[in-house]
Amino acid sequence: MTALHSFAVPWASLWLAGNTLDYMALLLCAALGSAFAFRCGLFNLGLEGQIYTGGLSAACVLLFLPPSCPAFVSLSAAAAAACLTGGAAGAFCAFLRNRSGADVLITSFLLSAALTPVADYLITGPLRDNSGNLLATARFSTVLPRILPPSNLSLSLIFSLCLCSAAHVFISKTGAGYRFRIAGGSPRFARYGGINAAAYRVPAMGLSGGLGGLCGFFAVAGTYGLCYQGFSGGLGWAGIAVALIARNRFLALIPAALFYAALKSGIDQTLLSSVMSLKTSYIIQAVILTAAAVKLPQKFDHRVDFFK
Repeated sequence: MTALHSFAVPWASLWLAGNTLDYMALLLCAALGSAFAFRCGLFNLGLEGQIYTGGLSAACVLLFLPPSCPAFVSLSAAAAAACLTGGAAGAFCAFLRNRSGADVLITSFLLSAALTPVADYLITGPLRDNSGNLLATARFSTVLPRILPPSNLSLSLIFSLCLCSAAHVFISKTGAGYRFRIAGGSPRFARYGGINAAAYRVPAMGLSGGLGGLCGFFAVAGTYGLCYQGFSGGLGWAGIAVALIARNRFLALIPAALFYAALKSGIDQTLLSSVMSLKTSYIIQAVILTAAAVKLPQKFDHRVDFFK
């Protein structure tokens, strides 16, 4: 009954439903970045740092552009800055892979761990709003329009859904997407087909990191309206989990992200009402995620999974 209660709580009011869908939007963008790297034969373990630094870059743009600047221009510039920051971090890891053979999994994780304290310093130091008690920047004068006020749901949900659909069309229906899949799924076969697999690593990781940075933009400009220390809050790891649940299929990310967001929101609200203990919530999440990943070794074989 406790688990069923947790799934019902997120839809008990428009405010709760809006916040659940907002978290789903962030998960979708993060999971899309993770799944794209997976589909291209790479493991981007640095999404957490790419989201964090991407959101910080977006915050800098929104803070320093004059209030008279049109909202569309401000938000577009902030989104571009976030994508470029996250994309640069991801592309750099792929560059190291091509240059020296360094494993992308390791370099992306280490770079993320190195960038996080730098972002913390900037948020709590030079960029901090000293008029308040939060370790955060000042509130932005321009934010993404809200859909279900007073909840946090913004246009980020629409953008994330469109990105998933566009990514599915790109990877499944276009020649460039086919080459990305071949280069990641079977580099040896790609070489026989005249495709240089190494040449696709940098753009693949750049796009993956760019999506992570865009997730950071959605968080600061849509959900919170400011940039505070630690705002990413495990979004990168949750995005990886959602991508694994969806078996790295872009359209399947939508129900997977909705399920994960509803699960987390329901458990959080249930904890506040003292219906469930913290340990019980961890057990429920662990059982569900373990069940979702139990077939991963068989399904994650690129040669089997990518061409279905």
